[in-house]
Amino acid sequence: MSRRDRLKGLFTDTAQELAAANFEETSVRGAAGPVRTMALTLGRMEEESRAMEEALSSGEHIVELDPELIDSSFIRDRLGDEPLDLEDELVQSIAENGQEVPILVRRNPHHDGRYQIAYGHRRLQAVKLLGRKVQAVIRKLDDTDLVIAQGIENSARRNLSYIERAVFALNLELKKFDRPVIMKALSTDKTELSKLISVAKAIPADIIQAVGAAPGIGRRRWMALAQDWTDTTTGRLTKLIASSTFNAVESDRRFELIIAELSKKEETKPRSTEYDWKPASGGKIAGRIKSSGTSFTIALKTGDASDFGAYLSSRLDELYEAYKAEKPKTGNTL
Repeated sequence: MSRRDRLKGLFTDTAQELAAANFEETSVRGAAGPVRTMALTLGRMEEESRAMEEALSSGEHIVELDPELIDSSFIRDRLGDEPLDLEDELVQSIAENGQEVPILVRRNPHHDGRYQIAYGHRRLQAVKLLGRKVQAVIRKLDDTDLVIAQGIENSARRNLSYIERAVFALNLELKKFDRPVIMKALSTDKTELSKLISVAKAIPADIIQAVGAAPGIGRRRWMALAQDWTDTTTGRLTKLIASSTFNAVESDRRFELIIAELSKKEETKPRSTEYDWKPASGGKIAGRIKSSGTSFTIALKTGDASDFGAYLSSRLDELYEAYKAEKPKTGNTL
């Protein structure tokens, strides 16, 4: 394969995967959002075609790099990469046919002699697993270029989940990237981007991390969860997230367990009652009685309060024994 053909593959491979990913997305999410995304995708493919021509005309070439010298992007876009193994189709393809499409990297601006990957993460992982050098194109990219290239790959990776897109969008905003840049990185429009960021903001990061990528959970369910989130919601989930049952199941199931937990009715606290008491036969005493279901208080006042209180106190054991003796017969409780 010639250098020109291989560089062409660097761009067309991503563009074709991106178009396929958006076609697949249409069948899941309905027409409106994906139609807009497809228009953005076609524009992205045209840009990549122009970039390919520029690369060829500028003499950009493919080099072999030690995979251990290549670092991840400065911004996290995945909640957790699923490790490849020797049985994976991509690994087997590279083992049999070699790495046909190079990855894209830039020189690491913070570490001399090292690189940061823009896209080709799975190819890099596969080559590492096979113990080979990785074929790469080194391009001068600023931070904006890098996140857009990273977004291209994310759009093409069909297993990228909704919540990962939301977290990536929020991370980019927190890094002070402008909305147009984030829209381009995610191949989305202004309305959809706002929804993505609002979901990632509403649900605490530790809850999202605990659930994981949840590839089978789509936009509507995450948005419904975000809309109902309150400060007390997090507290209700603390025990569940720490449980071995929760952590032993896969990501989609963890999301379902959270929904099930939040669907349970909160235990209602017993209603407190408070009222005044006076002897039916009259007397120089009065009382204020409070009952909350877990406590019972009698406060005595006026003339005989001290003497009557001492009288009750001296007979508490006797009264409690009488109560226990009567309880099985009457079912009375405090």
